[in-house]
Amino acid sequence: MDVFSRTFLPAAAETGLATQTVSRHMPIFRRCVGTGDATILVTRCSRPEHPIGGDYLMLLTHRRLVVTRQSRVLHRLRLHLNTELRELSNVTWSPDPRSQSVELAATAIDGVRERFLIRTHHPKQVWQVDTLLNHAFRTRLRTPAERLVATIGESPLGARPFAFRPAPVR
Repeated sequence: MDVFSRTFLPAAAETGLATQTVSRHMPIFRRCVGTGDATILVTRCSRPEHPIGGDYLMLLTHRRLVVTRQSRVLHRLRLHLNTELRELSNVTWSPDPRSQSVELAATAIDGVRERFLIRTHHPKQVWQVDTLLNHAFRTRLRTPAERLVATIGESPLGARPFAFRPAPVR
């Protein structure tokens, strides 16, 4: 069993998703996520700006964010969002334990601002979702270290010119 399969079902069970719901969405998630990518969060969500637009299911892994949409009338499944986490910008979320929800917003690579509302069953779950989002977006995505590519200006007097010396092979 691969990493995705081992971590997907426990993450879905943790948020209380029905097995039927998970199995319906699984083929779409399988196409989008690699076998070595571990699942962080699987949950239902909605779009605050489109309250009657259908049901959404969000999958967050260490590398990707995938959101599927199920239409209300015909129950057709469609892929709504499939992107790598590093391609998202301006990612924000705001936990609200009083309304037992977390609002997640991010700008996709095409410039569209996506907003999702994650409802939980208990106020403690709000903080669990907050911790998972913090783990996915703040601790995993590090900005690359600044590199010195070139300097403009004169070298200090008495400085020796740089000579390239290859590293010894081990």
